Amino acid sequence: MFKRKLFYKLLDWKKASARKPLILRGTRQVGKSTLVKDFAKEYEHKIMLNLEKPSDASIFLDLNSTNEIVELLLYRSSISGSEQNVLLFIDEIQQVPQAIAHLRYFYEEHPNFHVIAAGSLLEIVLKDIESFPVGRVEQWVLKPFDFEEFLWAKGDKKLSELLDQIPIPNFAHQLLLNAFHEYVLVGGMPEAVKTYLQKESLVSVKSIYENLWLAYIEDSEKYSNNSTEKKVIRHVFQTAIFEKDRINFAGFGSSNYRSREISEAFTLLGKAGVMNLLYPTTSNQLPLQPSFKRKPRIQLLDTGLLNYLSGWQEQLIGLKDLMGFQSGKIVQHQVIQEHWAQHHSPLFKPMFWVREKSNSNSEVDLLISVKGKVIPVEIKSGTHGRLRSLHQFIDISESEVAIRVLQNKLSLEEVKTPSGTNYKLLNLPYYLSGRLEQYGEWLLTYSSNKNA
Repeated sequence: MFKRKLFYKLLDWKKASARKPLILRGTRQVGKSTLVKDFAKEYEHKIMLNLEKPSDASIFLDLNSTNEIVELLLYRSSISGSEQNVLLFIDEIQQVPQAIAHLRYFYEEHPNFHVIAAGSLLEIVLKDIESFPVGRVEQWVLKPFDFEEFLWAKGDKKLSELLDQIPIPNFAHQLLLNAFHEYVLVGGMPEAVKTYLQKESLVSVKSIYENLWLAYIEDSEKYSNNSTEKKVIRHVFQTAIFEKDRINFAGFGSSNYRSREISEAFTLLGKAGVMNLLYPTTSNQLPLQPSFKRKPRIQLLDTGLLNYLSGWQEQLIGLKDLMGFQSGKIVQHQVIQEHWAQHHSPLFKPMFWVREKSNSNSEVDLLISVKGKVIPVEIKSGTHGRLRSLHQFIDISESEVAIRVLQNKLSLEEVKTPSGTNYKLLNLPYYLSGRLEQYGEWLLTYSSNKNA
């Protein structure tokens, strides 16, 4: 049983006095059920339901009163009504949307029940629920394994603990670099990681990603409204991975589909969690607002899927520096995925920055918010002279620091833009991209002390 970071957040949830029912969201096969079953060991009394089973689904289909549901659950489980701290896990809750409406009453009338609901495609199902318990439930999103969780799965505790040392010691660089390359090869889907570690073979991982991808296509088509939408979705699945950078909806993937058709397909796939559109911002200070009129980027659920679909896995084996591969696309994708995995709110989405003018376009790969400040992050190697967009952002913003993600060892430089603005540039090894915000805080503190 692999430990996940959300497990420790669940422990805090269990102890909270103002605990709300929790909806655990996430794409198929990211490990939601496994996580909760592991967490259930923390309880003496637990009731585990799976609404794909007719006998469990009937509880919410046949009974209208939450009190009656509770009485039946306690009776079936031989649990006394006076027991405190009973875990109720409702898996595959998307199969019976009516069950979601009952969550508010567990919160209001049965606080001794610690309720967790989990399901895939919940974004799609939620739109059909008239009485969603707004304000009476918490919602978290579970993502594929991040790099640290991959190290936990390998049992490499000593190496994972090095990630917590800020700044990281020099001797750890090559060790973590090698492990990160292995992680990028395998990807973060739990079944793929488990199979790889058991068989020590990348070949066995391919069939897992193939079956996952086919299942995602099947799921998404199931929720399409008509045959045309189904065709558009299949087209997006077949062509999205070949897009090099930001996309246009009209004619996407060399098709004749209209902008609206492609946009609607991506909306559904985003709700399914399979691939998301990341929109840029033109702002250089908080709050950062996405600009939906500008061209977005595609972010797949997991880099392992990207490797499989692109046929890159064999080419990545033994590669010393991922930055030079496919113009850095794999590193950019993984860094964004790592950063995103640290945020469990369904409202959070990474953002990049653009400034588009008729004679000059600028683009910074990622913006992060740390201590009320915006820090620009470039994901590329190269000399200062090649950081044109980053320099332009520094010149027009209030930021005095920046981060460049690359393969090299951790280092800090004093840099001056061509316009004469001084700033501190942190060169951050890409295996630390799951610690972007922590290093951003460290950088701000260092910069503040240096200027004092």
